[in-house]
Amino acid sequence: MIDGPNHRLTRNTMAFVLAGGRGSRLRELTDRRAKPAVPFGGKCRIIDFALSNSINSGIRRIGVATQYKAHSLIRHLQRGWNFLSVDRGEGLDILPASQRVDEGQWYLGTADAVFQNIDIIEAYAPEYMVILAGDHIYKQDYEVMLRQHVESGADVTVGCVEVPREEASAFGVMHIDESARIIEFFEKPADPPAMPGKPDIALASMGIYVFKSTELFDHLRADAADPNSSHDFGKDIIPAIVKSGKAVAHSFSDSCVRNESGKAYWRDVGTIDAYWRANIDLTDFDPDLDLYDNEWPIWTYAELTAPAKFIHDEPNRRGAATSSMVCGGSIISGSNVDQSLLFTRVKCNSYSSLHRVVALPGVNIGRRARLKNVVIDGGVHIPEGLVVGEDPQEDARRFRRTDSGVCLITQPMIDALG
Repeated sequence: MIDGPNHRLTRNTMAFVLAGGRGSRLRELTDRRAKPAVPFGGKCRIIDFALSNSINSGIRRIGVATQYKAHSLIRHLQRGWNFLSVDRGEGLDILPASQRVDEGQWYLGTADAVFQNIDIIEAYAPEYMVILAGDHIYKQDYEVMLRQHVESGADVTVGCVEVPREEASAFGVMHIDESARIIEFFEKPADPPAMPGKPDIALASMGIYVFKSTELFDHLRADAADPNSSHDFGKDIIPAIVKSGKAVAHSFSDSCVRNESGKAYWRDVGTIDAYWRANIDLTDFDPDLDLYDNEWPIWTYAELTAPAKFIHDEPNRRGAATSSMVCGGSIISGSNVDQSLLFTRVKCNSYSSLHRVVALPGVNIGRRARLKNVVIDGGVHIPEGLVVGEDPQEDARRFRRTDSGVCLITQPMIDALG
């Protein structure tokens, strides 16, 4: 699939991943890492999906723009994405905000992040550019979107997904005509317009844009010279093209890589609830996102760990997991784990119980702890006997509790318990 005969367009294409955002709606989960670096699905980071889609589509020249607390993200990219060979015309450039254009200026917006690296992009001489958000979970063949862009003669092609109208205020929203041409573009509107014939659905931008490289550079240079611009694709570049050029919408359903059930899967895991739900959904019998698909793998840094281990077989002290995903290096020691996702090196001690728990790498669950509907940040030590998920008021007093009842637990919150 990576080197198939239909990848002529992608061989002349560079992907540019925008990975500099914090993701503030994930609250304390992004206090020490950027949103694209947040672990997901047991072994991956969120950014691995955009990068894997690029590689699987045949795009092997990639730039990643970083900014907010980028150390863990850069370390992950260096460890897990160092297999691309410059000798074969491949490469992944990590592009921190380094004041390349103005010594007093960091990345001012998504468009400025690309503008400040035009010289690096030009050195690769790509004919097309695919601009990607580094913080969504999905599988997509960008070759299909590239073909539509070329065949339509568009100035820009915008990847789009249908979302419930009440959720669309978090996205750029488009109004299109019968030919998929974008007539109006609204950036995070308070009252999102509905799709024709679908009053409860809005057409949202996925943060994916395809340009011919030379045309993109012209737009970026004009935007950089505009003192009134916020230098953002969604707020400035795309609306300007909608008004004076040809902007076309590309439906995600046309290029998504589906699981055996045929469902199109795309998630913005930008809130604690959405992040928890997307991880827990992976424990379903037939999840909508297939991480076991060898035809479209999600590449990542493969940490060396021992196999997961389950020990003790006594009444009330049986190491067991049901409807769960348990990653390498984890030890389920006389603990009961149900509908949970445990990342690498998670230890669950005797008599503890976990139900619908997402535990990031290195978590240690103390004896007799009872946890339900929680996300536990990496490296947290849950004290013996802690109970979470049974008393809403007590949970909200001690931890970050969402309106739907999901609790985020970090080490500073545990330390504050005294």
